[in-house]
Amino acid sequence: MGEVFRSLKGKLLIDGGDLAGSFFGRSVVLLCQHSSEGAFGLVLNRCTGKTVGEMILEDFPENINEQNLSIGGPVQSQAMSFLHSDGFLPDANVIPNLSLEHSMDELVELGGSYSTTKQIRIFAGYSGWGPGQLEDEMKRNAWLIHEANVDHVFSIQPDKLWREVMIQMGGVHRLMADGPEDISWN
Repeated sequence: MGEVFRSLKGKLLIDGGDLAGSFFGRSVVLLCQHSSEGAFGLVLNRCTGKTVGEMILEDFPENINEQNLSIGGPVQSQAMSFLHSDGFLPDANVIPNLSLEHSMDELVELGGSYSTTKQIRIFAGYSGWGPGQLEDEMKRNAWLIHEANVDHVFSIQPDKLWREVMIQMGGVHRLMADGPEDISWN
């Protein structure tokens, strides 16, 4: 009898040290979609150092153009995705109060709407896995899993996120949070 599929949608994948030297070294990936067909995620702690307006030639509202552009992953660097939240988002599709979208028209509409609690984060590229690929990586213990929340996306500075999540996980992970990237430096 085959294994029962267990979706990791809405979870964080965290490099626990086995991915050092790769694109995913010390990364925190939010899994936005996960089914037996594959998985789609966005790296939450990689920034381009540029704003959306500097990198994407589109007629966005000023508040969108001023947003920092994040690197969602190594796949299709020209593809754009965004996560958004608001005080109450009843149709959230990733975790409660957090949705993933890809439409430029939707981004323009969100940018033009008024809400004091609206939050948007924009990504170039994404992290993707084909059927069974993520499950194989999980069997090899390539990733740690942690519950995701909206604060991981919007409230913690990306360059501090990996360390913060490791501390939240506690135990040996708390110790790893302050260790060097290359353990041979110890």
